Amino acid sequence: MPNYLQLDVVTPERRLVSERVEWVNVPGRNGELGILPDHAPMISELGTGLLTYIHNGSTIWIHVSGGFVEVNNDRVSVLAEIAELPDEIDTAAARIDREKAEKAMAEFGGDEDELDTLTTSLERSIVRQQLGSGSSTVQS
Repeated sequence: MPNYLQLDVVTPERRLVSERVEWVNVPGRNGELGILPDHAPMISELGTGLLTYIHNGSTIWIHVSGGFVEVNNDRVSVLAEIAELPDEIDTAAARIDREKAEKAMAEFGGDEDELDTLTTSLERSIVRQQLGSGSSTVQS
């Protein structure tokens, strides 16, 4: 069994991560996906939350939202609509986004597609605010 996975996290704008890691935890659309070396091949829709991985004994957190994750031959490829490191997050803006999303949810009266959009917006703002403030315990 190999000891490492090759992790690549990319967005349409940039490559955020490309390194060998010990394990990866990815927010899937329907729950968390824990990935260790020798994981079975899979493709899943990416949810909103924290992508967490161990690199050289350190835990790294990245906010991700939307896109896909593919696992194949000890390679984890994350194609995310959004991916941010903690030091890239403007916590004041994330707090304002959260307040706007909460207000929109409280006033919601639309259809299911609008509800999905509002829910995703709220989840993103919560994760961004908590990660940007240094909290590694993110709840959504």
